[in-house]
Amino acid sequence: MPMDSSIQNEDDLLDNEILDLDAFNQLLSMDDENDEEYEFSRDIVYNYFEQAITTFADMDRALKAKDLSKLSSLGHFLKGSSATIGVKKVQECCRHIQFLGKLQGANGDGTVDESSALDLIEKELKSGKLEYKKAEEFLRFFYESDPAEDDE
Repeated sequence: MPMDSSIQNEDDLLDNEILDLDAFNQLLSMDDENDEEYEFSRDIVYNYFEQAITTFADMDRALKAKDLSKLSSLGHFLKGSSATIGVKKVQECCRHIQFLGKLQGANGDGTVDESSALDLIEKELKSGKLEYKKAEEFLRFFYESDPAEDDE
């Protein structure tokens, strides 16, 4: 665990590829300065894990049902949660899903047909899940938690 309540340099977070350092440091700043366990931010991050798993499962069901409106809504929801934690690649995938669910291009520009939107959402969802796993692994390491211990 870092010596202080902020991440100081790129080496600490794998060249900043997993987390938005500004967002994550802002989250860490909410912890009591004497709390070496980062209890407050840890609780927020672990709640995010639960939200992400549930939301990805809901997205899978919505994709199977071809419910673009639901996919857009779920993408918006998880995008916001991911932004709070600083999980930037999941945030980006969810942003794309949000737009595609509205039959817009992945970046909100132009339009796409329903079939193309569903195909692109499927790819974004797969990518988002992979990026989530990387972030979860890193954050559990940061908070010095063994995933097997949390299941007990």
